[in-house]
Amino acid sequence: MPQLESRRSCRDSACYRPHTHDRFSIGLIDSGTTVFGGALGDPIRLAAGDVILIPAGHVHACNPDEGRWEYQMIQADQDWIAALLPPTAAHLLAGIRVYRQPEIYRRFTGINNMLFTDAEPSGIGTGFRTGLHECVTREPEYRLPGYGDEELFARLEPVLVRLRQDESNPTLEDLAELAGMGKYQLIRAMKRLTGLAPLAWRQNERVTESRRMLREGRALAETAHALGFVDQSHFHRVFRAHVAASPGTYRG
Repeated sequence: MPQLESRRSCRDSACYRPHTHDRFSIGLIDSGTTVFGGALGDPIRLAAGDVILIPAGHVHACNPDEGRWEYQMIQADQDWIAALLPPTAAHLLAGIRVYRQPEIYRRFTGINNMLFTDAEPSGIGTGFRTGLHECVTREPEYRLPGYGDEELFARLEPVLVRLRQDESNPTLEDLAELAGMGKYQLIRAMKRLTGLAPLAWRQNERVTESRRMLREGRALAETAHALGFVDQSHFHRVFRAHVAASPGTYRG
């Protein structure tokens, strides 16, 4: 099922920079506590049994509050997730949600167990559909809003295109000129729109693209070169800071 990937992790130190995914993410806290931060809203303390849904493109970071914590993370193609939802449930893709109901945690833990035991795809799809429908009918403990400033997006779109396409890091002055802003005004505007400063957004986009290439089976050296990293060592450091795993481990 190429539309799905999953991990089980144990952590006892901070391991993630603020980042996004190009897939819909379902996080499950198994033990310990952690602090979740999104681009908007206050940080949220998560504990064992919590389930967090993160639509694609939403900036977030999740690191241990204190001591050791264990978690599961399922990531799925967002169009595939959308096809499992009823038309009235599109709001589930519009913002981050935290659920604190034991039955939802058990449901998605069961789905993840199916992924790790190579269960039939039809059964996995049914499990996802049922779990998502449960989320639609339950009230989340927390909601973090999505992004909706279309006017600001239109103004910053040339900046985003330049950051995504340039082989080298453009200067803040050049980017600010594209948007008709001062460079500090640009930084504030980018953080308001995306949750990240311009060059941090560019770095995150490169990591997101590298994950897609690695899932396709591309070689590490080819991926690093195609995305403009100085060398494989630089690629390794940046990738690990965003994903908490090396590119080789992720590619598997």
